[in-house]
Amino acid sequence: MTTIEDFRRGFDDEPGYLNYASVGPLSGTVREELRAEYDSLARMRFGAVGRALAQQERLADAVSAMTGLEAEGVVPVPNTSMGLMSVFFGLDGHVVMSRDEFPSMTTAAVRAQETRDRLSITWIDGAAGHMSADVVSQALGGDVTAVAVALVDARTGFCTDLAAIRDVIGDRLLIVDAIQGAGLVDADYSAADVVVTGGQKWLRAGWGTGFLALSDRALERLQPVISGYTGTVEDEPWGHVPEPAVGSARAFSVTRPDFVACARLAASIEETNAVGITAIQDAALDRTDEAIDLLDEVGLPLVSPRRRENRSGIVVVRPEESQLGALGAALHNTGLTTTTRGDTVRFSIHAGTEDATMRMLRQALLVFRSSAT
Repeated sequence: MTTIEDFRRGFDDEPGYLNYASVGPLSGTVREELRAEYDSLARMRFGAVGRALAQQERLADAVSAMTGLEAEGVVPVPNTSMGLMSVFFGLDGHVVMSRDEFPSMTTAAVRAQETRDRLSITWIDGAAGHMSADVVSQALGGDVTAVAVALVDARTGFCTDLAAIRDVIGDRLLIVDAIQGAGLVDADYSAADVVVTGGQKWLRAGWGTGFLALSDRALERLQPVISGYTGTVEDEPWGHVPEPAVGSARAFSVTRPDFVACARLAASIEETNAVGITAIQDAALDRTDEAIDLLDEVGLPLVSPRRRENRSGIVVVRPEESQLGALGAALHNTGLTTTTRGDTVRFSIHAGTEDATMRMLRQALLVFRSSAT
């Protein structure tokens, strides 16, 4: 078991970084893995190719340990968006989802609907990023075959209760975009049929990493429409094109993955599993407690949840229109990296966010309050 203190030592980002919901700086563990893999490939010692090929299985085992889904149901994907495309293009029937989800999900669903004409969508409007079980239950009809949600809403930081949603949807497919929670949120992934994520945010594994994990129910019901030569029952089908390996996660692969990317993501998830996701989440939420207190002190209205059980590492405020520029300037001039989207400012805080960064946030908010008054 790795301690949370060991985990924090793997953070090497400059003080002032509060933008993990956009991209997480590579962890120390991932950097070491990257150097080792590229050194192996550069020298091509005997066995180097076999070592690289084994990374896909290693990733599947790590994902299985994190999610509780079977390793046989895991395939690497280069990013969340491609994983979602594979899922929605393979989905028949009627799906319920919020119109306000991150565009990766909504675009994949609409493209599948337009192209295959075997999928219909019921849009949930007005959820304000809070996809609770009550909101989902009100949208359910007898023709609904699937529900798609984000584990964490990117604009509000609201953390979805997957088990509660499973309780209200019965045996319909539950599709989860986990990009804003994987590596930080202690989620009940066993309630999901599909878990898709990239590794470049809270997992800090860098761009080009990701996985698609499918339950037995998902494998029974999804069609492998986006399926390449590695998605057949044959390793290399020369001279003919076999059918996809229906009923297997392999059917959803297109080609051999980036094995170095698999190694990076596997190393990140293995470290997360070793520390324990609960310890990581608790440490991050303690930091968000501090941030919320600082924001309250200067009277900035909170958009993200206050209740700890609904909160992730994302804290969002909506200042008055006349104060938005002053807040942005104070944050920028203090050296803080955050995200401004429309009329809101998002702070994304990890377990390894340093005391120095929190002091910088306090300083910036004091400057903002002084300018605002």
